[in-house]
Amino acid sequence: MLLPISEPKLPATWQADALARLMPGETVLAALELDLDARLQFARGLLLLTPCRLLACSPDLSWQEWPLAAGLTLRHSDHAGVGSLELVDTSGRLAHWRYTLSQNLAALRLISEFERHVEALLTGQPPATPEEEVCATCKAPLPPGEDECPICARELHEAPSTWTLFRLWRFAKPYRWQLVSGFALMTGATAATLVPPYLTMPLMDKVLIPYQNGQPLNTALEIKLLAGLFGAALLSWSLGWAKTYILALVSERISADLRTTTYEHLIKLSLEYFGGKRTGDLMARIGSESDRISVFLSMHALDFITDVLMIAMTTVILFSINPWLALVTLLPLPLIMWMIHTVRDRLRTGFEKIDRVWGEVTNILADTIPGIRVVKAFAQEKRETQRFREANAHNLAVNDRINKTWSLFSPTVTLLTEIGLLVVWAFGIWQVSKNDITVGVLVAFLAYIGRFYTRLDSMSRIVSVTQKAAAGAKRIFDILDHVSSVPEPVKPVPLPSVQGSIQMREIGFRYGNRSVIRNLSLDIKPGEMIGLVGHSGSGKSTLVNLICRFYDVSEGAIMIDGVDIRSVAIADFRRNIGLVLQEPFLFFGTIAENIAYGKPDATRAEIIAAARAAHAHEFILRLPQGYDSIVGERGQGLSGGERQRVSIARALLIDPAILIMDEATSAVDTETEKEIQRALDNLVQGRTTIAIAHRLSTLRKADRLVVMDRGQIVEVGNHDELMAAEGAYWRLYQAQLRNAEQNLLEGGE
Repeated sequence: MLLPISEPKLPATWQADALARLMPGETVLAALELDLDARLQFARGLLLLTPCRLLACSPDLSWQEWPLAAGLTLRHSDHAGVGSLELVDTSGRLAHWRYTLSQNLAALRLISEFERHVEALLTGQPPATPEEEVCATCKAPLPPGEDECPICARELHEAPSTWTLFRLWRFAKPYRWQLVSGFALMTGATAATLVPPYLTMPLMDKVLIPYQNGQPLNTALEIKLLAGLFGAALLSWSLGWAKTYILALVSERISADLRTTTYEHLIKLSLEYFGGKRTGDLMARIGSESDRISVFLSMHALDFITDVLMIAMTTVILFSINPWLALVTLLPLPLIMWMIHTVRDRLRTGFEKIDRVWGEVTNILADTIPGIRVVKAFAQEKRETQRFREANAHNLAVNDRINKTWSLFSPTVTLLTEIGLLVVWAFGIWQVSKNDITVGVLVAFLAYIGRFYTRLDSMSRIVSVTQKAAAGAKRIFDILDHVSSVPEPVKPVPLPSVQGSIQMREIGFRYGNRSVIRNLSLDIKPGEMIGLVGHSGSGKSTLVNLICRFYDVSEGAIMIDGVDIRSVAIADFRRNIGLVLQEPFLFFGTIAENIAYGKPDATRAEIIAAARAAHAHEFILRLPQGYDSIVGERGQGLSGGERQRVSIARALLIDPAILIMDEATSAVDTETEKEIQRALDNLVQGRTTIAIAHRLSTLRKADRLVVMDRGQIVEVGNHDELMAAEGAYWRLYQAQLRNAEQNLLEGGE
C-alpha cells in the first residue's frame, strides 16, 4: 500500500515549547515522543528532526541539538518491549534515547527521514520526496525495497530454497522401492504416450496420402497401425493408473510421517520455545504445510518428473526425425528457462511471507475461539472482527503482490510456446515444399511439438507450487532443526527410587539478558514441606520451573537425591513430580480420563481413590454421568474450584515423591480452600512438598518458609521464627493483614 508522506503532528503537550525552538522558516520533518529515561523509568522527552538539525529535549526539559552532517548515523534496536536509538558519528556515540514500542512507528518515520536528508548531504542533491510504502496492517513505514513490516514480522527470516525439498528424502527413504517401481511405471507410461505420433507418419505417408492419390487402400497396414495406436493408449492408461496409485499412497505416507515426526519433536521442545511462538502458527505448520507438501508430492512432483521425461524423450525423437526442425523447436527454450529462474527467485520469498501472514490469521482464530468468553464478557466482538479483517486484508495484499508476478509469467510462457509452434509450421512447410520431408513427418513432428510445448508450459507452471512446497518444507524444518534448550542426556543415569531430597547449588538462571535467579543455594529434606513466598516477580515460579526442568539452570546445578537432574532422562525424572498449577488445564474428555492423564492404565478404583483424596469425589458423583461425564474444552462446565480439585487428583494419582503446588488454592473460595487444605494435610506426610502461595496463612503449617526477593533467598525459617525476626516475611505478613482488615471494613460499610 502506498500513501503520501504526511506532515508530522507534534504532540499537543510539546507543541508550544517545540515551535519556540525552531528558527524562522524551519519545519519539522519528524517527531518522536520519548517515554523512558536512561534508567528505564517512565519520563517525558522529545526528539525533533528538521531539514538541518536534530533536536532533543530530556526529561529535565534541557535541550540539545546536532547539525545534520555526513557521517552522522541513527542506530535503532528493540528488545523486551523497549526501543533504543543511538546517535553516533565517526568519533563514537553522541546520545542515546529509549522508549516503549508504542512509539516505534514514530521512531521508524524519524529514522527514515533522517537517513534521507543525511544521504542528500552526501550526494549534494536535494532529498527526494517519494511516496512512502506502508504496512497494510499497522501502517508502519516499510524499509526501502522491502514488502514486510518490521513491526508485524519481528523475526529475521531466511528465504526458503528449493533445495529444502530434497531434505524430505529422509522421510521418503523407507519407501524407496515403491518409489523406484513408481518411477519405472512412469517411464513406461510416458514412453507409451509417445508411440501414437510416431505411428501417424506411416499412417499418413503409406495409407492416407496414397489412397488420396488414387491408389487402393492398404487395409492390412491400416488395421495394424490402428491396433498399435489402441494398444499404446491402453498400455499408457494401465501404466499411468498403477504409477499414480502407488505414488499417491507413498506421498500420503511421507506426509503422515512428516506430521508425526514434527509433532513428536515439537512436543519434546522446552517451554522456552513455546513462549516465543503462537499456537495458530504452529498448528498451521503441522497441518496445512504438511498437506501442501503431500499434494506436491502426490500430484505436482509427479507431473514435473513426467514433464521432464516427456521433454527429454520427445527431444531425442525430434532429433532422430529431423535435426533442423528439432533445433527450430528448441528456440524458445532458453528464454523460458531464464524466465523460470527469475520468477522462482521472486516467488520463493513471497510464498514464505504468505505462509507467515496466514499464520497471523490462524493466530487470531486460536486466540479468540478458546477465549470467546472473555471476548463476549468485555463486548469486544467488533474489535476482534476488525483484527481479523485487518489480518485478512494483509494476507490479501501479500497474495496480490505474488499474483502480479505470476499473472505476467504464465501467459508469457504460453505466448512463447505459441510463437514457437508458428515458427515450426513455417519452417516445416518450407521443408515440405523443397521435398526435404514428407507431410507425414511434418504431421508427426507437429504432434510431438504439441506434447513438447504442453509439457514445457506445464513445467513452468509447477514453479509456483514448487516454491509453495519449499516454503512449507522450510517452516516445518524450522521446527525439526530447533534444538531443545532442555536436552535429553546422551547417556542417561538410571534414577533409583526417589526419596525426595532436593539440593540446589549456587544456581542461576537468565531470561535472555535478564537475570532472574542469582547464586541461589537450598537443601530440601525428603518429606519436608517448603513454602515459597515473596513479592510477584521475586522468582518463585521460575524456581519451580527449574526444579521441574522445564528450563535448565544457567549456572550451578539442581540435584535429586544427589543426582544432577540434567543427567537423568526427562520422562524418568518427571514421573516423580506431581504438579498442580494456578490455572488448572483440563482436556476435552471424561472426568476419569483427565484424572488418569498421568497414568492412563489406572484402574477405576485408583481414580476414585485419588478423587477422594482431593475431595473431588462428592461433586463428581453429582454430575449426570459421574466419572464418565464429559468436560468441555479446557474444563468448561466445571467451576474453578472443581477444575482445581480434578487437577489435584490428577497429580495425586501418580503418587509422586515430590509434590509442587503453584498457587494451587488461589482460584477457589474459602470453603473449598479449607476442604482442599484438609486433604493436603494428609498428602504431605512422607512426601516432599513445595508450595507457592500469596496468601501466607495457607503456608503456616510448612516446615520451612523460603522468602525470595529479586531471585535470591533472603530468609529461611518457620512461620514463628520469621515473625519473630521481623524481616522480609514479617513485612509481607503485616501488609497482607492490613489489606485483609481494609477489605473487611470496606465490606461492612
